[in-house]
Amino acid sequence: MSLARARRGRFQANYWPGFVDMLSTLLLVVTFLMALFMLANFVVTQAASGKDTMLTKLNRQLAELTELLALEHSKKESVEDNLAALQATLGEKDKETERLTGLLGAAGGQTQGAEDRARALGTSLEEQKQITNDALAKVELLNQQLAALRLQLAALQEALEASEAKDKDSQAKIADLGQRLNVALAKKVKELARYRSDFFGKLKEALGSRSDFQIVGDRFVFPSDVLFDTGSAEVKFEATSQLDKLAAALRELETQIPPDIAWVMRIDGHTDIRPIVTPEFPSNWELSSARAISVVRYLMSQGVPANRLVAAGFGEFQPVDPAESDEALGRNRRIELKLTER
Repeated sequence: MSLARARRGRFQANYWPGFVDMLSTLLLVVTFLMALFMLANFVVTQAASGKDTMLTKLNRQLAELTELLALEHSKKESVEDNLAALQATLGEKDKETERLTGLLGAAGGQTQGAEDRARALGTSLEEQKQITNDALAKVELLNQQLAALRLQLAALQEALEASEAKDKDSQAKIADLGQRLNVALAKKVKELARYRSDFFGKLKEALGSRSDFQIVGDRFVFPSDVLFDTGSAEVKFEATSQLDKLAAALRELETQIPPDIAWVMRIDGHTDIRPIVTPEFPSNWELSSARAISVVRYLMSQGVPANRLVAAGFGEFQPVDPAESDEALGRNRRIELKLTER
């Protein structure tokens, strides 16, 4: 029992030193933290105190600058007042000086004025002499230029007279040539008319005595229906015999007309007033032109020279009969042959 109590007593005595050590350590930590807090608080306080001191110093300097600025402004106003007073005094002095100068000029102005007028007259006289000399020099130069222009004008007049003489001679020659040309043209036209008359007579004889084949003035006319079907530009097979006779007559005519007569056979196509609108022929212009070209192509195929043929289309715009009957429309649908000059 006593041994057991002794052991329990010894074990209880051993807890206290550890507890004391722990409390000591805790106390040291708290003390260190308090010291650290106090140090930080001191530093912050010093920094804030330094800022307040600096701000106070800046405010004081600002107040001093404000006082200095007010003082300078006051000095500036004083200087401006003094300057205005000096300017007023200077103006009065200038007026007094002008008055005195006027009095002095009135006293000695007569003598000085006479001298000034004399000098001015002398200067004006020299200027007038200089102007006169310049004017004389310009007049002399103009006289020289006028003489040169007169010489040029005389030369131009001579050239113009010579040109007029040549022009009159040329006009006379041109008139003579024109007269000769007109005579030659009239002769050629007369010859061509004679050949045309002979040609149409032979063509009329070759084609037979058909009443629808007519000679109207300087044209040989035959109906389009003889050569073409309605609305067509293709030569009908049964009409080729008629065109063969025409081609033979043209070939013979070429051998008879002299080479110096520039002649052509113009093939004119005409339609009636009834309109045609097809993909191939949008209007009567195309139909009449196509028929004339078809005749020209067939004559070329039969040996007629191409340079002696011309194709023309007149549409419905050159009728020979203004009526609208079937007979009139038939007469307007026609092919005309005209022997003419190029």
